[in-house]
Amino acid sequence: MSTFAAIGIAGTGLGVHRKWLDAVSDNLANINTVRATDEEAFRARYIVAQANDVDGGDSGGVHVAGAAFGDAEGRLVYEPAHPLADEEGYVRYPEIDMSSQMTQLIMAQRGYQANAAVIDRARDMYSSALTIGRN
Repeated sequence: MSTFAAIGIAGTGLGVHRKWLDAVSDNLANINTVRATDEEAFRARYIVAQANDVDGGDSGGVHVAGAAFGDAEGRLVYEPAHPLADEEGYVRYPEIDMSSQMTQLIMAQRGYQANAAVIDRARDMYSSALTIGRN
C-alpha cells in the first residue's frame, strides 16, 4: 500500500465519521423537540457505513451507504399545560436515548481523530521521503 493510498483510505474514514458526528449532533439537538400527537415525532438519523469494493477496483476505505431513521411514533408524554397538547393532554417526543447518543458521539469523535492522525502520519512520512531524496 502506498502512502497516497493510506491518505485516501483515511480520508474516506474522515468523511464517514463527519457524517456520523453530524447525525448524532442533530439527534441530540432535537431530543426535546415536541410535536402534536397527530404529527410524527422527530426521527433520529443513523448513518449506515459500507466498505468500498476492493475487488471492484476501489482502493479501499468506506463510504456512507445511506441513513436509517428512528421510529416516527416517538413517545407520548402527559403535559396538559403544553400548547401542543391534544384534548387528553398528551404531546409527542422523539424516541432518542441520550446515553446511547453520547456513546455514539464519543465513538465517532475518536474515529475521526484516529483517521486524522493517520493522514498526519502519512503526510509526515511523505515529507520525510522527499527530504531524503534531496540529500
